[in-house]
Amino acid sequence: MRRKKLLWQLFPPFLFITFVSLLAATLYVTKFWRQLYLDQVTHNLIRHTRLVEPQVQPLLLDKNSARLDEVIKFLGQQTTMRFTVILPNGVVVADSDFNIAGMENHGDRPEVKEALTGQIGISTRRSYTLDERMIYVALPVQQQERIIGVVRTSLPVTYVGKILWNIYLKIFSGGFIIVLVAAAVIFFITRRLSRPLTEINRGAERFAKGDLSIKVPVPDTEELAKLAEALNHMAAQLDDRFRTITQQRQEQEAILSSMVEGVVAVDNNDRLITLNKAGGRLLMVNPATVKNQSIQEIIRNKDLQRFLQQTRTADAPAEDEIVLNRLGERFIQLHGTKLLDAQGKAIGVLLVMNDVTRMRRLERVRRDFVANVSHELRTPITSIKGFIETLQAGAIHEPENAGPFLQIMARQADRLNQIIEDLLTLSRIEQEEEEGKVSLSLEPLQAVLQAAIQVSELRALEKGIHITLYCPDDLQAYINPPLLEEAVVNLIDNAVKYSPPETIVKVEAEAAGEKVLIRVRDQGRGIAMEHLPRLFERFYRVDPSRSRKVGGTGLGLAIVKHIAQAHNGWVTVDSTLGQGSVFTLHLPLQA
Repeated sequence: MRRKKLLWQLFPPFLFITFVSLLAATLYVTKFWRQLYLDQVTHNLIRHTRLVEPQVQPLLLDKNSARLDEVIKFLGQQTTMRFTVILPNGVVVADSDFNIAGMENHGDRPEVKEALTGQIGISTRRSYTLDERMIYVALPVQQQERIIGVVRTSLPVTYVGKILWNIYLKIFSGGFIIVLVAAAVIFFITRRLSRPLTEINRGAERFAKGDLSIKVPVPDTEELAKLAEALNHMAAQLDDRFRTITQQRQEQEAILSSMVEGVVAVDNNDRLITLNKAGGRLLMVNPATVKNQSIQEIIRNKDLQRFLQQTRTADAPAEDEIVLNRLGERFIQLHGTKLLDAQGKAIGVLLVMNDVTRMRRLERVRRDFVANVSHELRTPITSIKGFIETLQAGAIHEPENAGPFLQIMARQADRLNQIIEDLLTLSRIEQEEEEGKVSLSLEPLQAVLQAAIQVSELRALEKGIHITLYCPDDLQAYINPPLLEEAVVNLIDNAVKYSPPETIVKVEAEAAGEKVLIRVRDQGRGIAMEHLPRLFERFYRVDPSRSRKVGGTGLGLAIVKHIAQAHNGWVTVDSTLGQGSVFTLHLPLQA
């Protein structure tokens, strides 16, 4: 239904009431004036009739009809009235407007009948002679209490109507002016009433939109003033509460956003209530777009759904660990508790999530490291122990066997020593890196790379592998030459070990933006994709049996990684099965 403004709800009714009241008053006044004027006209007719009566009486007594008719016509000419003299038998003996010879008997006229009874006869009717409505007044003419005739005076109603129309016109003109003035006054009053309400309504709309800073103007009317003051007071209270709520929400959001733990709150229907940024990162969703969605729509994980249900039904907080497989395996530690409202009623579940993937991976690396180092150390130790036992059993007295056994034991001791040396080197690099003791200086790269190639060239020549170098003469970087040389030597050694004979190993260096890239490219069989993430772990081997045949301690790439980190850089590998591998050192160009 269409709504109307208060102005148009008040103005038309008030104007209608005013108009109807003024119309009723005008009609009443018009009727009153009409009756008053008719009474005045009748009174004037009676007065004129009484003035004529003394002049008519002697002429009636003398029965001088001709003289009587002359007098009546003269009187009619002097006034606007019609005068008629009628005998008791109804015969007209004189008339101011007509010839009496052609006039009919007037004894049946109402006013004449009433006058013949001795009363004043008054009548408004259509004249048979003039064929128009007339006002008649008839008075009896008496002589010694005997009626000797009737004098009648009359005026046309049209004449009276003209006079009354002029009066009506003035009355209605005045009434119209009064209506206009009343309309203006009513419009002003209703406008004055509606304007404060309009301002109050605008203020209420601003309040509803959250703009509580502007106050509603207080009008002069007491009732509206109280309403405006109440709205302003309400706005002040709401503003204070909103500020408090906003501050609390900002503090809460700041706390939730700053937490490294993911916080998830869901209601009893598993619809999301709150998700902080850390939780969004863990679940790999945007917290702003998933609010009020079902947790099953956000992430499909049976273990998470089970944990939610378990927390909802448990009497104490619950803990568990789940695995998320979005873009790789991630271990998430969950702490869950019931979400309670102010009355202590359970309205949902609150989860706190911790990403313990790195911890679990470190634990796995630690376990693998312990297992690998134990295995790597056990192999030469077992071999040495076995040959010692063989020698002790009598083989020492067999020169043809004792010599080879001792050579094998020496090689295993050297291998054991090399593992220990690499572990010590790795530990030293880590310690210097943590303590910031690795000194870096601006040095040319070509000399360092050439020295690394010379160290590895002998082993490469044994397999017929040619090592090439590409490095601009003026390329410099902030490096520690001995450490960088060791890292490049390890990469070249790996390339030589796992490349087929008569191939090429390329060493390249170039500037790329704010970095220096040092690549070692081989033409080996490549590395499978699943091994790449763990390739730089200690003792990690892609093919343990083949790796031990070609030699190495399994610590070379781990040493390369930590040397790169000591240079504030990192190392990457790009490999395709059957097409070789590319190891790249990313070092900063500036200090």
